[in-house]
Amino acid sequence: MQNILVKQKSETVMIKKFKSYYLFFVSLVIGLLQIPFAFAKSATGNKLFFLSDSTVNSKKTDSLHLIPVIKSVYDSLHLNIKGLKSQVYEYAKKGFDILQHEGRLLNDSIISIIDFSLPSSEKRLFVIDIKNYKVIFQTLVAHGRNTGKEIANTFSNNASSYMSSPGFYITGTTYEGKNGYSLKLEGIEAGINDNAFERGIVVHGAPYVSQELANAQGYIGRSQGCPAVPVQYSENIINTIKNGTCLFIYHSSYISRSTLL
Repeated sequence: MQNILVKQKSETVMIKKFKSYYLFFVSLVIGLLQIPFAFAKSATGNKLFFLSDSTVNSKKTDSLHLIPVIKSVYDSLHLNIKGLKSQVYEYAKKGFDILQHEGRLLNDSIISIIDFSLPSSEKRLFVIDIKNYKVIFQTLVAHGRNTGKEIANTFSNNASSYMSSPGFYITGTTYEGKNGYSLKLEGIEAGINDNAFERGIVVHGAPYVSQELANAQGYIGRSQGCPAVPVQYSENIINTIKNGTCLFIYHSSYISRSTLL
């Protein structure tokens, strides 16, 4: 009887040892299996799975390709290379936007810019289609005979001054006058160019606006205050900018006095 009890006690001890070994082994296996997941969470900010740097960069690059590169009219048309200063274009576009917002332009695609800070021997008239990204004309343009010789530097809003007037204009209708096919202009800045209509300041062709004359003497002929253009281009220019487009004549001395800018 005593031997049986001893044997049962021995078997019980062995079973307990086996269970202990079994539990230790199972715990060890579970612990080893969790190690990779722990590292994965640590490396990815508590995320179980993560993308490699190359994959992330690839996705970022692909996303950038989906974003269109929007360039301004000025940059797209390389107007800096054509000789139009960026600041002059920005002034013109600012006034154009104001006039368009006020509903004063019948044509919101065409803008004409004359840069009177350039000498008259340079092609300082730009006619631009800003909706279709196109420079339609770039050509010579005259200033008034009392405004200067090579460079325009003196301006007036008075009748019989034979001077040019800077600022913003809205183009009107055409007519046949003493200078042939011509375009009426409405000056819209008080005290600066608002007498243009009464003064007869118009766009017209003139034989003294020519490259040959500019090459020969270093400057072209001058008008009585009108922005006269070469005869061979005058009709096409007038037909392009007539009837409610924006015309801007720039000079640095005008900016601080502008009623629009």
